[in-house]
Amino acid sequence: MRTAVGQFTASPDWKENLASCQDLVAGARRADADLLVLPEGVLARFTEDRHRIREVAQSLDGPFVSALAEATEGGTTTVVVGIHEPSEDGRVFNTLVALRDGRLVARYRKLHLYDAFGDQESAHVRPADEAPVLLDVAGTRVGLMTCYDIRFPELARLLVDQGAEVLALPAAWVRGPAKERHWEVMIAARAMENTCWVAASGECGPRNTGNSMIVDPLGNVRARLTATPGLTWADAEPEATARARAVLPVLANRRFAVSPAILASGGPR
Repeated sequence: MRTAVGQFTASPDWKENLASCQDLVAGARRADADLLVLPEGVLARFTEDRHRIREVAQSLDGPFVSALAEATEGGTTTVVVGIHEPSEDGRVFNTLVALRDGRLVARYRKLHLYDAFGDQESAHVRPADEAPVLLDVAGTRVGLMTCYDIRFPELARLLVDQGAEVLALPAAWVRGPAKERHWEVMIAARAMENTCWVAASGECGPRNTGNSMIVDPLGNVRARLTATPGLTWADAEPEATARARAVLPVLANRRFAVSPAILASGGPR
């Protein structure tokens, strides 16, 4: 499965961000990518004015998703990208959409909210209470995660237990002391402990790190971007996954199961 990750710097204008996404979709299609992973929350850039998350949110049949879905028409590339979607309690959901051939084929609402390092995502974003989401891309099972989710290894394991060979991770990873190191280590850790591929896309710019990458099941970086906008890809071969699981059978050797039950204490509701 040819897997691509793309990154850009979001602007305050969703139409400019749509154009950036459309350009990356066009590049991925020219590269015959089966999967393109784009960043989290791309409707607008948020710095100190976090309340604008509520103002710019769009429904899944709104103009952003509809136009980006149109950019996938007639092709086989599946595009995964994050937006903010209105919810019933006045906050928004941090939602991933998967689009292919003009249609919405999957949706994942973020489970773990970034109430850490002085930030409080839950002030404006509502956490989901629903099962992890997988989709089929070119015969490969792909699990969906968003940004802060990478710090919770049980979510990745649940997706792999359900058959995921690739984890798609849109993000807007905020800069900070050792944060860049955290990003790299945890992507590699989730790949190695589950012997799966991780395709992680991070928004770049003054607030966020970029550093999108594709990591194989033994933790090797197969493709990487740095701090500037761009697109890169690698072939996530099922043969490489099978070889890794044969020589490093951690999934077969483990002694504990992971429950899909959601804890009531998982942060503000």
